[in-house]
Amino acid sequence: MGIGGIGGLDREAHVAEGTGAAAAPRTLAEALRARGDEGLAALLRARPDLLNPVPNDLTQLATRAGTRGSVVRALERLDRFALQTAEALAVAPDPAPYPVLLALLTGDEGDAEIEAALPGAVALLREQALVWGEDDRLRLVRTARELLSPSPQHPSPTGLGPTVAEATSGMSPGRVQEIIAAAGLPATHDPVSAVAALTGLFTDRARMGALLDGAPPEALAVLDRLVWGPPYGEVTANPAPPVRWLRDRGLLLPVSARTMVLPREVALHLRGGRAHRAPEPVAPEVAVLREHRPQVVDAAAAGQAYTALATVEELLKSWDEGGPQVLRAGGLSVRDLRRTAAALDVTEQVAAFWLELCHGAGLLASDGEADERYAPTPAYDDWLDLPPAERWARLVAPWLASTRTPGLVGGQDAKGRALSALGPDLDRAAAPEVRHRVLGLLATLPPGAAADPETLFARLRWERPLRGAAAGPATEGTGPGPALPDDLRSRLARWALAEAELLGLTGRGALSAPARALLNLPLAEAASPADEGGGVEESVAAERAATLLAPLLPEAVDHVLLQADLTAVAPGPLRRPLADALSVLADVESKGGATVYRFTPGSVRRALDSGLAASDVHAFLAAHSRTPVPQPLAYLVDDVARRHGHLRVGAASAYVRCDDDTVLGEILADRRSAALGLRRLAPTVLAAQADPAALLEGLRAMGYAPAAESADGDVLVTRADAYRTPARTAPVPVPDGPPAPDATLLNAAVKAIRAGDRAATAVRREPAAPTPAGSLPRTSSAETLATVQAAAMTGSAVWIGYVNADGAASQRVIAPVRVEGGFVTGYDHTADEMRTYPLHRITGVAELADDQV
Repeated sequence: MGIGGIGGLDREAHVAEGTGAAAAPRTLAEALRARGDEGLAALLRARPDLLNPVPNDLTQLATRAGTRGSVVRALERLDRFALQTAEALAVAPDPAPYPVLLALLTGDEGDAEIEAALPGAVALLREQALVWGEDDRLRLVRTARELLSPSPQHPSPTGLGPTVAEATSGMSPGRVQEIIAAAGLPATHDPVSAVAALTGLFTDRARMGALLDGAPPEALAVLDRLVWGPPYGEVTANPAPPVRWLRDRGLLLPVSARTMVLPREVALHLRGGRAHRAPEPVAPEVAVLREHRPQVVDAAAAGQAYTALATVEELLKSWDEGGPQVLRAGGLSVRDLRRTAAALDVTEQVAAFWLELCHGAGLLASDGEADERYAPTPAYDDWLDLPPAERWARLVAPWLASTRTPGLVGGQDAKGRALSALGPDLDRAAAPEVRHRVLGLLATLPPGAAADPETLFARLRWERPLRGAAAGPATEGTGPGPALPDDLRSRLARWALAEAELLGLTGRGALSAPARALLNLPLAEAASPADEGGGVEESVAAERAATLLAPLLPEAVDHVLLQADLTAVAPGPLRRPLADALSVLADVESKGGATVYRFTPGSVRRALDSGLAASDVHAFLAAHSRTPVPQPLAYLVDDVARRHGHLRVGAASAYVRCDDDTVLGEILADRRSAALGLRRLAPTVLAAQADPAALLEGLRAMGYAPAAESADGDVLVTRADAYRTPARTAPVPVPDGPPAPDATLLNAAVKAIRAGDRAATAVRREPAAPTPAGSLPRTSSAETLATVQAAAMTGSAVWIGYVNADGAASQRVIAPVRVEGGFVTGYDHTADEMRTYPLHRITGVAELADDQV
């Protein structure tokens, strides 16, 4: 089996066999020209990089479709069987008839599944302009053939080596004659016929079988080791007898002094004609791991969604007065990430996920100051005012589209640098597509069914085998869960499963109804057309998801249960004003379905510092408690209030004043006050070397309850005013190639390409002085004017060369309607609209043939 010709944009003529058959396309451009508008639109939709910029005509489109970068992107988006089909074409003769391609995939025994799937794979490759030609002459574009063909530098995934003709191209004629003689073939008069005879022997099953029947068992064992690849093996200067037997008969051919290769024809015979060891024509099924009632799944997902909202609030509230500093290289330090994880009571990997989620939703950013710190953004305050279900939708929608990958945190990049949360180098362009696909595959299972992760990963690897192979550094973080597969796509999928569970998109591993709405999927088998998600905008889908989630979230309550042990139990999520006020008055002791708050002297003092009086605290507790205010709690409030403000701290560096000089004496006598640098200025005034803030903290640590005062002697009220960054926009995802074009752009692009192609291929009447190919027509001003005037009178079209004001030259086909004032107005078939052109910018004009537009 030899290789002849080259694929791609070659110009070799070929006429279809059979009487009355249309001429087969000779180039990819001709094959594209034979397509309808829907076929061109399908190509541009599948390969949007071909649209940037819009090609001038079909020849330029075909050239661009054959460039290396575009072909690589197209191959990366093929499923495994389509890729195996392209790989088989790369080792087949060029052009290859359909039966030859089928035989390479099915082998001698045949395969019904492959026979059924192959037409679809070929149609897909044709649609994406990776394959062109009729079924009797299938051609893989030249660049794809170069990428997929076997070579010593780039072994083929098929494991096949070079053909006999390729392997013997540098061999001496005498050596070729020795090989065919050892193989039992008659001598020939030239090396070409000798190679053809050897190829004929290796591709003849009967004669090849007879040759191998006489081979030593050790020689057959050598072939067995090479048959499925790699086909290369090293030999010594004096090889063993089995290797010499194979070498002498051409079953192994030398590629260097120490390396032998198994020719492609020999390998195919040993394989039974099959190019791949394990063709995979059918996508692996995603197996069901366990099943639950859909109501149980939705309830579990809603509970986790509520936990996600509470976690985000807790995280950002802890950074209300400014969060950790930004590292010089960007991101959060390991120490600050560890502190955040401890505060949230989660692992560092999960803490990194919550940080990246807030950052991606635009709720968290750096303040941009000289001493740069992280803090909530103004959008966080707006987010807090939304109903819980809408707040959830504002989190998950950006997560679906984000390219940030928190699972990488804790690992290293390709240069050995640590990957930090909120830092650079965490973007992976494939992440959004993988998240959508993972959730989409979960949606194919029955409602309430959780997928077996391993079968899910196998399906993803089948759908994008080349994308999964680009795994990146092996040292990248592995995230939560057991050991991950090596390929990046499986890592992203596992992280997507874990993150979807944290967000409440899934419950117990199964997709919830709000998640289906967010993905624009039908909610049930009996859903009405109005409930179908297809074509719904993202904002509308988010609203539908929030609407479905709202009834599943717990109702907010407006009361607590005060207890005698100085705690308050919230029997459910508290309403926003009550929760904010209680968080100032008490500390959270435990979280869960019922949150427990504890009152301490420090928490009560915090409320008094915010401007409340003791009477305000008593009134607040009585108004929001379903139980009587316990006497210990009332005593605690009164006791802290009685001492609050008894001492006054101001700026000297700092001073303390008190009407009771005995209290000041106690402070001076206390050893713990030594660090404050206190000295008595007057019976009721102490001066300190520490600043006012440090003095306040020091006295409070000693058990006192001082209050700060202004320069006028008034008590300063320190309300819990939050620190916010300037207005920030959410980070923009890193695009994974050009965006998919919409229908309007596709229609306009196809129209423009068709018009440009008509102008480029229009048949023109031969002028007296022939115009060089590819150059603009040249005519005198008088001839140009006369020709366009005649065309305007007869209503015919002409071909013109035109140079615009920027000096850009183009060729156009126009039908002049009016010629006056130095301008010609007519219908431009290239632009498909009426236009006016200055006559002095027209370089020349030529009439079209009678059968042209």
